[in-house]
Amino acid sequence: MPVKKLIVSAMLAASIMAGSAPAAMAAELPDFSQIVSNEGKAVVNISTKSTVREVSNDLPEGMSGDPFFEFFRRFAPPRAQERQESSLGSGFIISADGYILTNAHVVARADEITVKLTDKREYKAKVIGSDARTDVALLKIEADKLPVVRRGDANALKVGEGVLAIGSPFGFENTATSGIVSGKNRMLPDETFVPFIQTDAAINPGNSGGPLFNARGEVVGVNSQIFSRSGGFMGISFAIPIDVAMDVVAQLKAKGHVSRGKIGVVIQELSQDLAASFGLAKPAGALINAVEPNGPAAKAGVKPGDIIQQVDGKPVESGSDLQRLIGSIPPGKPVTLGLWRGRAAISVKVVPVEQQDQDPRLAQREYRGSQQERPSEQSFSQIGLRLQVLNPVQLQRAGIKYGLLVRGANNVAMRAGIQPGDVIVGIGSEPLANVEQLKSALSAAKKGSSIALQVLRQGITQFIPLPVGDGK
Repeated sequence: MPVKKLIVSAMLAASIMAGSAPAAMAAELPDFSQIVSNEGKAVVNISTKSTVREVSNDLPEGMSGDPFFEFFRRFAPPRAQERQESSLGSGFIISADGYILTNAHVVARADEITVKLTDKREYKAKVIGSDARTDVALLKIEADKLPVVRRGDANALKVGEGVLAIGSPFGFENTATSGIVSGKNRMLPDETFVPFIQTDAAINPGNSGGPLFNARGEVVGVNSQIFSRSGGFMGISFAIPIDVAMDVVAQLKAKGHVSRGKIGVVIQELSQDLAASFGLAKPAGALINAVEPNGPAAKAGVKPGDIIQQVDGKPVESGSDLQRLIGSIPPGKPVTLGLWRGRAAISVKVVPVEQQDQDPRLAQREYRGSQQERPSEQSFSQIGLRLQVLNPVQLQRAGIKYGLLVRGANNVAMRAGIQPGDVIVGIGSEPLANVEQLKSALSAAKKGSSIALQVLRQGITQFIPLPVGDGK
């Protein structure tokens, strides 16, 4: 070995033995002790009590061998039983006069809520308001001059950045765990209003409602959910961004509930094939497959087949983005939608109305077809379908003006998503008026391209792209 390299190796070995290895050689773990000491004072433990009432027809144990068992089993009056349930969670103080932020599920159905501070003081809390859609609740205790957390910017978080969680996992008060930001803007099933922060900080039952801090000791999220098959931590946790939570808090504080806007559309995610059939280079946006009659979108001229790409200049990458952006707009405030229609960008103004707390889908009417007056079938071999024009009775039952019932589909069409019993009601953004319209569209389509069909299935319209063949 050359003398120069030998000297360098010896120096490096000596520095490592002496505990002074270069920073590049040994990554230093972040020290969160100061954050725990300073900011942990504003983290609280929340315990709840609730009374659960159950009604049962069960008979007392040991009666099954009695000859009158069957009589009592059938005619004995139901017994009402009550039992007490308790739960634990976390929260944090957001104002010195006693307002506390936590998860809605922590205090759901609670008859009594107790908040315990780090200095062992305990207070009874009342719920100012809660919002199940975002899982945010605002509590109030009668106290003042309380320690308060510092709010950070969740949007500035970077994947890989260190974070700290403080809470009460399994009842162990003021437990600190750390990790990194594993992902951002995670959309979970049935959680369309929250772009979650994903972390690998150990979050367990009892951590719910506690704060997620960045390395500067600022709150950037509210720990809310874990992904687990066992009920315990498995390396994936989710936090509500603090800006989303505080927007909810502002409404809860002002009026006790949250108002969200809606524009009256049913949307569908764009696939690559669908995007190509509408002339888009990538599947970004929310495809509208139904518009609520007399709703805000209908009044603004929005049509099925439009693709919403922007809301007041903010990009819409998916249907979840659209629901979150529209939901954050106060009802009655005009909003500009950037649409893709007829292979061109346009914009329209829509005035959202208040969203009611109900199933967001439009009312559905199940379509089962009719056996009456069945016209002859026509074969469209280019797309692998056998179709039949609906008669007036069928059209009335389906609530449409014109449609083609799918009587048969080949394997290619079925893999694309078409099923016998579907009703084709449009091509692209255009409603179907007659069978010649479909024939013309197929004649104009190039072999190997896709054609987007509007398909009605059990009262809901969706777009399905079908590959166009040569008809052989």
